[in-house]
Amino acid sequence: MTSKLIIIIGSISGAISVVLGAFGAHALKDSLTASGRLETYETAVKYQMYHSLAMILLGILMIHFQHRFLNYASYSFLIGTIIFSGSLYVLCATGITKLGAITPIGGLFLIAAWVLLAIGVGKAA
Repeated sequence: MTSKLIIIIGSISGAISVVLGAFGAHALKDSLTASGRLETYETAVKYQMYHSLAMILLGILMIHFQHRFLNYASYSFLIGTIIFSGSLYVLCATGITKLGAITPIGGLFLIAAWVLLAIGVGKAA
C-alpha cells in the first residue's frame, strides 16, 4: 500500500469513527444503554479512531522510511480495524453475541501492526 493511500484510508476511517461516535451518542444512546452495549460501542469507536490516527502516521513514516514490514503494518492496521471495530459495531446493532468471538482476531492484527511498525522502522535505514 502506498503512503498516500494509507493516509487517505486513515483519514476516511477517522471521519467514519466521528460519524459513528456521534450517531451512537445521539441516535443510538437509548437503545445501546438499554441493551448494555454502550461501553462496547464506545470501545469500537475509540479503537477505530486510535488506529485511524496510527494509519495516518504510518503513511507519513512511509514517506521517510521504506521497508516491506511497514507495508505489512498498513494492511494489518486496516484489517485489524475492520475486524475489531466492525465486529463490535455489528454485535451492538444485532445482538449476535457469537460475533464477539472474532473480535480478538482483529485485536491480533492490531497488535501485529504495531510490532511490524516497530520492526519496519528499526530495519529501515
